[in-house]
Amino acid sequence: MAVRPDVTVVVIAYNDAARLPRAVGSLLRQSLHNLEIVVVDDGSTDDTARVVRDMPEVRYIRRGTNSGGCGAPRNAGMDAARAPYVMFLDSDDELPRHACKSLLTEIERTGADFVTGQISRLFERSGSMSPYYPSLFRRRRVVPGIAADPAMFLDGFSTNKLYRLDFLREHGLRFREDLFYEDHVFTAELYRAARRFAVVPWPVYLWHRSDGGDPSISLRLGAVENIRHRVAAAEAADRVLRQGGLPELVPKRQHRFVVQDLRVYLNALPRFDATWAGEFAAVVRPYLAALEPGVLDRADPMVRVCARLILADRLADLRVAARSLTGARAAPRAAVVRDGRTYWGADADPAFDITAMRLAELPFAAARIRHEVVEASLSGTVLSLTVHTYDPFAVLDRHPPEAAHLVLGGHRVRLSPRRLPEGGYTVRAEVDLAEANPGPFWWAGYHDPRITFTRADGHATGDRLLADPSLPPLVASTPAHRVTVRPEGDSATLRTVWERRGPSRHVVPPLLALRRRIIRNPRYRNLKLRAYKGLIRVVPRRRDLVLFEADCGRGYTGHPRYIHEEIRRRGLPLRAVWSVSAHRKNFPADVTKVRRMSWRYLWTMARAGWWVDSHGMPLGFPKPPGTRYLQTWHGQGSKSVGLDSPDLRGDFPGPREQWRANVARWDALVAPSAEFERIFVPANEYAGPLLRFGSPRCDVLVRGDAGAAARVRSRLEIDEGVRILLYAPTYRDRAKHSGRSVRVDLDRLAAELHPEWALVLRTHPVERFAVPERLRHFVRAAGGYPEINDLILAADALLTDYSSVMCDFAVTGKPIVLYTDDWEEYRQVERGLHHDLTEIAPGPCVTTTDELVRVLRDLPAPLHDERYAAFREMWCARETGEAAARVVDAFFAEAAAPRRSLARSLAAAVAGVVAPALPARRRRVRETPLPERPA
Repeated sequence: MAVRPDVTVVVIAYNDAARLPRAVGSLLRQSLHNLEIVVVDDGSTDDTARVVRDMPEVRYIRRGTNSGGCGAPRNAGMDAARAPYVMFLDSDDELPRHACKSLLTEIERTGADFVTGQISRLFERSGSMSPYYPSLFRRRRVVPGIAADPAMFLDGFSTNKLYRLDFLREHGLRFREDLFYEDHVFTAELYRAARRFAVVPWPVYLWHRSDGGDPSISLRLGAVENIRHRVAAAEAADRVLRQGGLPELVPKRQHRFVVQDLRVYLNALPRFDATWAGEFAAVVRPYLAALEPGVLDRADPMVRVCARLILADRLADLRVAARSLTGARAAPRAAVVRDGRTYWGADADPAFDITAMRLAELPFAAARIRHEVVEASLSGTVLSLTVHTYDPFAVLDRHPPEAAHLVLGGHRVRLSPRRLPEGGYTVRAEVDLAEANPGPFWWAGYHDPRITFTRADGHATGDRLLADPSLPPLVASTPAHRVTVRPEGDSATLRTVWERRGPSRHVVPPLLALRRRIIRNPRYRNLKLRAYKGLIRVVPRRRDLVLFEADCGRGYTGHPRYIHEEIRRRGLPLRAVWSVSAHRKNFPADVTKVRRMSWRYLWTMARAGWWVDSHGMPLGFPKPPGTRYLQTWHGQGSKSVGLDSPDLRGDFPGPREQWRANVARWDALVAPSAEFERIFVPANEYAGPLLRFGSPRCDVLVRGDAGAAARVRSRLEIDEGVRILLYAPTYRDRAKHSGRSVRVDLDRLAAELHPEWALVLRTHPVERFAVPERLRHFVRAAGGYPEINDLILAADALLTDYSSVMCDFAVTGKPIVLYTDDWEEYRQVERGLHHDLTEIAPGPCVTTTDELVRVLRDLPAPLHDERYAAFREMWCARETGEAAARVVDAFFAEAAAPRRSLARSLAAAVAGVVAPALPARRRRVRETPLPERPA
């Protein structure tokens, strides 16, 4: 007797024999083995039948004729399903390895009618992945019906769900077979019928997006029939809710149409001609006119503007407005600012209010100006452009520029804009593409030309150029490249594409690919390690050479910077070389630099008599005999570190022993506080000398810097009189590069605090967060600001969470607020902490933005004075403003007095000055001097 399968996956296919094996292969690799795979062939005329016959463990159902959509084959597969649960997969997509098993576990655990998970769009050209509406799937939860979470209407897919088959059959849930967008109607019926459904936050479906081949139905945007089907599906879904007793949810489902379905066509509108725009508007206008009151008001401002233009039959304006939705997100041609409100177009019409975009309030460097190419020609290699520039927010009147340039990569052409009587400017530009070659002969890629305006203070603002979508490509040949100038993307921005020509076209790509393979191969690093180990045996040390490294080469900052500056101030006979990671430019021009992990870097490591570092020199590379290594570390605080950190606390001997070997290289450690010693020293099993003089980078915070605030305000364009809130959250180990460390509701904060406050956002170096344009009037991104001490000195208050920056900021005595909405998760699941911050925090711990606003409005009233003093005593007691000088005295004494041994110099520097070591949690710190330098 055959064992009943746990899950049936229905794969639908039509003339997709090439990609079908990939889809089925993702099912054969599922960690859930008791799986039934049903392939429904919707009347294919290619080799689909033959391909399926060669597949193991697959049931094959062939329909006699093609249905033209997805509904009929899905229904056929559902009817044939033998398992109690069913999923659907399109032949051009895949399921992640654990999708079926994880969804089955969840639906059985929760007893839900269905469970839904994250869809990830996989862009085949780049290999990158993008989650679809990740906010919907951020939390794992059980929803007691769609009324409890109507935002889930945005999840209108049938393929990212596992269903109870008896539930579908009990409620007669089937796919419409007469519509392209049958998913929309099916999911409306699904949400109407479901008593409870589960949501999981992990990817369960890989939606392939390919640039070639026959596009999926959802991407055939040029066909007006496609638009009709989508509108018909929306109307049918609304009827499902009304007739099913849920009329109050119709506006919520219509919101999905406006922000998703309508937006798809609006994004693509600039690609098509005026005839298509008219037909599109004629199809969607009746549905837009019938929307429930308030639905359009909830949409993004420019989507709302476009919808209003459709309703008003203003098609020419619609084509202008649609180019503000995607790509360059162009500014309007015209805008009106009146009584604190901003309106799209030439009139102050409330229907076209775009105040929420804050375009009229942006600082100069972020200001928006619209450039439209009205004429483009090519003569030989000379590209000639005539550009109409629109300045809807009078940026150039309010900030008269000193210069204007056309920027193409690193090439700049001076421009002379001419004001037009009807408004705006006209610009003529000529650029010789042969001279503008943006890279060496072997380089290939693209650049989007920009027009920039530069003020006398050096601040510049620039925008890309909009081209006519119908502009034919212009092609030029330079000695090394074939250059194509063409419109690109939905908004049709002008782009120059550089392709290799001549012999390099065939020779360079395989050489570059070989180079990449070599560099990425672990054996290449091993080769470097072997070469380095050979060097340190034969190359003599340079007693005057110091290799500095801060944050693995990311910047000229931290303790190493201030130690270096103290050495320079004294004029010690030492030559400094700074380690620089790839693409880093925030180093002073007079600093000698070496690319981290390059061959020259290894040569410098091998020869340097001194290493000064804040994170860790490359793991596995031994310290040369005679070299002295000062570890300054990069912060102190409550977070778990060293062998207690998440990536090392597991019982895996390899990484832990590698870290112990790293620590064994340290000859001295900067110990800024007794609490740092109590936590950090045993957590790293460090037993060497401690330099108990405070933090070199905090010296300037003790002494002050009169120019810091002016530098910050000038660079970030913050007016005098505006208070500065420095927001510096730490990263989350389980969500690096996700932007999820920025947990405060910035929109709400902007609404409450602007214009009295400006928020300076200093994200952690491993974080990725792009400030939305609508917030740039209030938020200044400062992740790339070269020195955080400037930001600390300029700030009126600090907002952080668990970051060690609070220990530095406490030196200033200024208010600190902690946003700890994920305290329990961070303490128990994430990195973990050594203290209960609610007990020792130097300021209030808040968990909502409303609480934060109330606290900030009470500043500068004293905040928790006794706790602040206790916190400073715990972390800042050694901060006297002389740490860098005393560290140099102790560690570099030999450089100043070469006849004295380093050990005797250190002993003399610290004798009788430093308090005894605190008891360590695991073992006591040995008070040993630095070892003698070998003769």
